[in-house]
Amino acid sequence: MRERLPCVYMMASGHLGTLYVGVTSNLVGRVMQHREETFDGFTRRYGCKMLVWYDVGETMETVIAREKAIKKWPRDWKCNLIERGNPEWNDLAVGLGLERLS
Repeated sequence: MRERLPCVYMMASGHLGTLYVGVTSNLVGRVMQHREETFDGFTRRYGCKMLVWYDVGETMETVIAREKAIKKWPRDWKCNLIERGNPEWNDLAVGLGLERLS
């Protein structure tokens, strides 16, 4: 994966835990920020440190539009989206070169 790609992604606090939907142009860097709790806010408060789903887009505009749409979805739709590609809710960041969470 190239370092800079527009992505929409979901972080979770665990299997079927709290979900966070975000957008970035540097997925690995952004996941590291979530894991290290670099910023105060939702993901720190709820412990969303596992990358459970992401999708690469053509432009930041397209991934922002997708993020806004997904944020409006019911929770079960988001869970279904995750489970289509990641039925075990594994931390996909490991496949991007980051260490497994302990």
